[in-house]
Amino acid sequence: MNENVNSSCDSGIQRQCKKAKKDDGTQGQQVDVKDQAVEKKTYPLGPDRRTELTPTMHGCDSEARSTHDSHPSQQHLMSSSVDEDDKGDFDLYRAEEELVEELKHKYQSYPDPPGESQSSVSAPEDIQTYSEKEWKGNTSKSRLIRKGYDIIANKFTLRLVRGDNYCALRATLFQVLSLSKQLPVWLGESDITEWPKRVNSNGGIIKEWRFPLESRKGKVEMLEQCLNRLRKRWQEAVQCKSLQERERMCQQVFVGQEEEYELLEALKFLMLRTAILLHAVMTKGSDVPEFCWLLFARDSSKCPKSLLINHLRHVGFNGGLEQVEMCLLGHCLQQTIQVYRLYKYDTEEFITYYPNDHREDWPSLCLLTEDDRHYNALVPKRSTNFDECGRPMWKQPSEGQSHETTRL
Repeated sequence: MNENVNSSCDSGIQRQCKKAKKDDGTQGQQVDVKDQAVEKKTYPLGPDRRTELTPTMHGCDSEARSTHDSHPSQQHLMSSSVDEDDKGDFDLYRAEEELVEELKHKYQSYPDPPGESQSSVSAPEDIQTYSEKEWKGNTSKSRLIRKGYDIIANKFTLRLVRGDNYCALRATLFQVLSLSKQLPVWLGESDITEWPKRVNSNGGIIKEWRFPLESRKGKVEMLEQCLNRLRKRWQEAVQCKSLQERERMCQQVFVGQEEEYELLEALKFLMLRTAILLHAVMTKGSDVPEFCWLLFARDSSKCPKSLLINHLRHVGFNGGLEQVEMCLLGHCLQQTIQVYRLYKYDTEEFITYYPNDHREDWPSLCLLTEDDRHYNALVPKRSTNFDECGRPMWKQPSEGQSHETTRL
């Protein structure tokens, strides 16, 4: 973790951006979504035509407030993702109880592996077709988003990701399992399932964790199980002998059932553990990635425990990942998360890297967002089966049956 990092998480770090407003009423406030002349859709893949606004959580000991001591070069990571003059429809976060009840109902209703109609990641689809269908309006925002889609349509196809508050984690995990050529060094460590005990040994922090599905196991034991699942699936992914085999494996995972959510919770734990290690290095005065200064400058995440209580434990329930937390996610996985931010089209922030300090030596994962709230996965278009980095390019299996995902 002792890395001397001189770059930021964003290509536009030199810009001064407004700070995010910390407000207890985040869940009840009006937020913006697409202003388009088409009806809202009801299927859960993609943003579900809902807005996933990352909320500001309460601090451990005091009310969350605007951050005044963040580094100027990265203040944009703390800013709101919504333009104040953008008016449109609004929606609220799904209540925690609603999500838990939905997951319970799914698990009880589908004791056997569900069919493809339950997939939480869609089959690839043409970007221009999707753009023309979803953004038919003639407002300035609609035109801007369409331009963003047009500029990448020749390079990628689109895979829609289920539009709940896990979407950033889910899109990242899907790309990891889809593209990884080898296991990262940290995942090969034999004691990875011991990490929850070690983290919990200092103050019992794991007692603050919560899971989307109930279990008779203790929280430490559950996290050990989550990490073990992640290691096995990642190993299985890199050992797949064909693109079709890997595609089928991903379709087994991303079905909105117990395994998928345990893998997503494993990513959240890795973020917490990495935050603990980085905070310890930072406290000693040693060099840390620049995003750490913003991460721990927030009143609601002054330390790893408050980061868990006020942010990470809410992800998937009533909040998504903020930009600075996307940097933490990429750092803990040792993957550069490259995001095309369509509402930033024609600015230096159109393509953003989370984090920005290992672009040359870490694998790159491509995601897309229209508003920094919901994330979908991008599949590169290539004439060959592999890109310049040797990662496989996706094609749908064609072995006598259709594997196309059906939207709910």
